[in-house]
Amino acid sequence: MISIQEKKTKKELTEFIEFPFSIYKKNPYWVPPLIAEELMSFNKEVNPVFEYAEAYFYMAYRDGKAVGRVAAIINWNEINDLSKKKVRFGWFDVIDDIEVTKALLAIVEELGRKNNLDNIEGPMGFSNLDKVGALIYGFDQMSTMITWYNHEYYIDHFKQLGFTKEKEFVESRFIFPNEEQVAPYVKADPLIRRRYNLKVYNPTTIAEVLPFINPMFDLFNDAYAKLTSFVGISDRQKQFFKDKYIDLVNPEFLKFIEDKDGKLIAFSICMPSMTKALKDSDGKLFPFGWLRLWWAKKHTDEVLFYLIGVDPEWQNKGLTAIIMAEYFRSFRDNGIKYCVRTPELEENHSIHNLWKFFNSPVTKRRATFIKDL
Repeated sequence: MISIQEKKTKKELTEFIEFPFSIYKKNPYWVPPLIAEELMSFNKEVNPVFEYAEAYFYMAYRDGKAVGRVAAIINWNEINDLSKKKVRFGWFDVIDDIEVTKALLAIVEELGRKNNLDNIEGPMGFSNLDKVGALIYGFDQMSTMITWYNHEYYIDHFKQLGFTKEKEFVESRFIFPNEEQVAPYVKADPLIRRRYNLKVYNPTTIAEVLPFINPMFDLFNDAYAKLTSFVGISDRQKQFFKDKYIDLVNPEFLKFIEDKDGKLIAFSICMPSMTKALKDSDGKLFPFGWLRLWWAKKHTDEVLFYLIGVDPEWQNKGLTAIIMAEYFRSFRDNGIKYCVRTPELEENHSIHNLWKFFNSPVTKRRATFIKDL
């Protein structure tokens, strides 16, 4: 018999976070989460997303043994601002037993019906800056710290329970481009700077990054507003995400462009890969996890393209050429060998066009799945 328990306390939530270790411990492609960071994200007193969202965390048991987990989430801004009346499910992991999946998702569906919502969709996090999607292609590719990994049977379970694919995302891992591939960007870079009298900032310290944080998030909200599934982030969330990621970034992998009046009009964030550090540390900061993460920040040979934003009024004016040219120089100087395109919404063609001069075939696909209530 399957029983479902809600998890609320720090001890219980730690059990919730650590459950996937029992499924994927020996899987060479799974990357554990940073446990302390997940606990912070689930803390309703700390994470400002809970000002407009609610979440409940559940685990499934059979004969006293944990066999699955799921988070049930309602993002009220999404419902009220976008008229998307859905309940989200995320942090979903389960053994290969359709009955366990059915029991867990039934709890999420019940929450949706109680709140008069129309459908259930997932896997997805609280907001647009959280992890999203179940892997549907590329199960033999290494995961990253900002994506979920899952077995192929998850998809079979969703389909058996009447879910259909809703949104699809693409990813890629490719060799650091050579001078010939980057040549169109390098050639266009100085021409575009002069034409528009632009200022380009390549910070080398965290102190140089900090003045750009709030303008960057404002620009992020403007740049992504046109995407059908986008929900903007609040002022408190800006601070939360700054605190969450600031210690993990290498400032040399952040790029900012201002117009002639000093207004931020484009930015890009690349993250040093923490994959090996997280795997070696089992997601723990102590005793040596923090040291491995610090080392990876400065000595990795792989970077993740995490986020890029261009002011809508400046799109299609070549600003991304400047960004890519700057990255070529920074990556070359820092010994980067591999680049990873993190999940890009399939409909976001402007992002896909960034890679048209590179040999970056899609190596992974993931999707969210939806079902009417």
